Amino acid sequence: MDVYYIDGEFVTEDRAVISAKDLAVLRGFGVFDFLITYNRRPFYLEAHVQRLKNSAEKIGLQLNHTAEEICDVVNETVRRNSHQTESNIRIVYTGGVSSDGVTPEGNGKLMVMVTPKLELPESWYTDGAKIITLSIERFIPESKSTNYLSAVWALQEAHRQGGIESIYVDRNRRLLEGTTTNIFFFKKDKLVTPKSDILPGITRSVVLNLVKDRFDVQLRDVDKEEVDSMEEVFITASNREIVPVVTIDDTRVGNGKPGERTRQIMALFREYTTAYGQQRV
Repeated sequence: MDVYYIDGEFVTEDRAVISAKDLAVLRGFGVFDFLITYNRRPFYLEAHVQRLKNSAEKIGLQLNHTAEEICDVVNETVRRNSHQTESNIRIVYTGGVSSDGVTPEGNGKLMVMVTPKLELPESWYTDGAKIITLSIERFIPESKSTNYLSAVWALQEAHRQGGIESIYVDRNRRLLEGTTTNIFFFKKDKLVTPKSDILPGITRSVVLNLVKDRFDVQLRDVDKEEVDSMEEVFITASNREIVPVVTIDDTRVGNGKPGERTRQIMALFREYTTAYGQQRV
């Protein structure tokens, strides 16, 4: 059975509980971050914890643990789940119990849940996937909060339309980000990704660093009308890594197959994560 860390204790998953009065339960007030392991080494753990702290700061949630303490807890929780080959790691900081049920009182709980890494459909990577667009704007997009109502709804809508992800479009018709992903595309020999009003993905930053000397990269606003002229598209996320996109709504991307430049980036990322797991980077 998997072992979790819950507010100072390591417990089996069936004993992992928090108060029903916690603001994370009552109001969706809390923050989290998510990462996976390569060869049981948490990928960019320090960056994920820093983003957790930034998320908390953005919404006014007080953390009572240092970044170093959180990293230590994560590493120990992974160690206690040695029965797993590779792991998903979810770090959650709740809003804590509030006397009036609304106002945070600085008593949030740290939770770390380590579960077996899920295997995603191979066809996503070999044949490409469909995504859709939806007119949604996240509140405080720079924070990865536990308030995921819009994301859950949007992903359900994507599945209803045969897609694997929804990309948010704001009132100015800008493409922003997915429910749990960032979007990239090639257009006229340039690799483009939205620059603002998004959650800065860790996988996104790794990809940008890997390709900076290989492609002309643009971070800029992206109008939804550009979908028709995108030559190759892919999405990035910690759990999905890099997924080529061959359909957006009802528009075919390129020739309807994963593009050669996208495959190059997928190979670069695979090579890098293998080296990371072997502690060669």
